[in-house]
Amino acid sequence: MQDMETPRVMVVDDDAEIRELLRAYLEKNGLRVTAVADGAAMWRRLSEGLPDLVILDIMLPGDDGLALCRDLRARPETADLPIIMLTARGEDMDRILGLEMGADDYLPKPFNPRELLARIKTVLRRTQRGGSGSGPPADAGAERLHFAGWTLDLTARHLVDQDGVVVPLSGGEYRLLRVFLDHPNRVLNRDQLLDLLHGREWMPFDRSIDVQISRLRKRLRDDSKQPRIIKTVRGEGYVLAAKVMPEP
Repeated sequence: MQDMETPRVMVVDDDAEIRELLRAYLEKNGLRVTAVADGAAMWRRLSEGLPDLVILDIMLPGDDGLALCRDLRARPETADLPIIMLTARGEDMDRILGLEMGADDYLPKPFNPRELLARIKTVLRRTQRGGSGSGPPADAGAERLHFAGWTLDLTARHLVDQDGVVVPLSGGEYRLLRVFLDHPNRVLNRDQLLDLLHGREWMPFDRSIDVQISRLRKRLRDDSKQPRIIKTVRGEGYVLAAKVMPEP
């Protein structure tokens, strides 16, 4: 029998067969499931109460999954809602865009429902304990982190430069920067970064982290040829070469 402590999952997929398959399988494995066909239905159900996690297909009628993920992250009430993206093709660009929009994990179709269940449990464990890439730094009382002339506002989730100009960040950029700020002056290889960001093993040739670092450097106005903030350590990984000062 399910109770109020049972995790609530929302499935957003326009394929009725997949919706019902996931509903039956996930409920059989102890989750409460709401299944809807598109973004409009998703927003209606979210207005009635937030689930613990959203499973969001990329290929949807109307607003696609990437747009919905971006909008979920942009709204304060859903900014921290865990999201797993489903991709029809499993292409790198779909995955990279989904992660940059702020998705916590992704799974290419076709997939085994058991693997999806394992991903759900992993994401819920990580978010319930505060997350591995976006959780609080060592000084949990900090509201802002100062580094290399920049300030990261942990409440608004954006950067502020020395002149007070706000630089917005995507969900993926914010999480990646948080990982570096939580581990300053420590060399992190791709596997470590991906694990800290997403809490699971990735394919050994996954290069999406390099794309995200390149884009984060642009936000920080960090010269990619001679970076001074996020430096490349040849053969080892990347390092945030700056002192991080928390501000309560």
